[in-house]
Amino acid sequence: MVVKKEKKIKKTVTTKKEAKKKIRIEAKKEVQKKVKKEVKEEVKKKYIEAVGKRKESVARVRLIKDKPGFIISGRTMEEYFPLQDYHKKILDPFKTTNLENSFFVSIKVKGGGITGQAEAIRLGISRCLIKIDEKLKPALRKAGFLTRDARIVERKKYGLKKARKAPQWSKR
Repeated sequence: MVVKKEKKIKKTVTTKKEAKKKIRIEAKKEVQKKVKKEVKEEVKKKYIEAVGKRKESVARVRLIKDKPGFIISGRTMEEYFPLQDYHKKILDPFKTTNLENSFFVSIKVKGGGITGQAEAIRLGISRCLIKIDEKLKPALRKAGFLTRDARIVERKKYGLKKARKAPQWSKR
């Protein structure tokens, strides 16, 4: 015995209301795209952005010509880096170029440890300052703030305890 299944075909009937609704939705999407483009262009004019990296740390730095201040991942510099050594590392590019207290600095940093993050921020700030004024490049280059430190952790090899540390060798 063969049973035939009938397939139901759904017909899409568009009424005037549905057609008008679709047109309104498409128009809204177009307007939203235009607004997003305009906002992005305005935001680009307001700040200078650069990325700094060190080991596993990545820092996105934005300099804004506004009242001076620091925000690092939503916290103040004193909260994020409690030690003065890190403050000095981060502020070194400004001291070298004599631009202290002239920018509002917004930073998003992730990955790595505290030292790696501080040095990634320093590289990002230095790159931002070069985008602002190309004449600052020799001073920052001489201080060593523009060189990306390429040293990363060496991988562990099989048969060894760490990257190079071998187990104790026994003659017999």
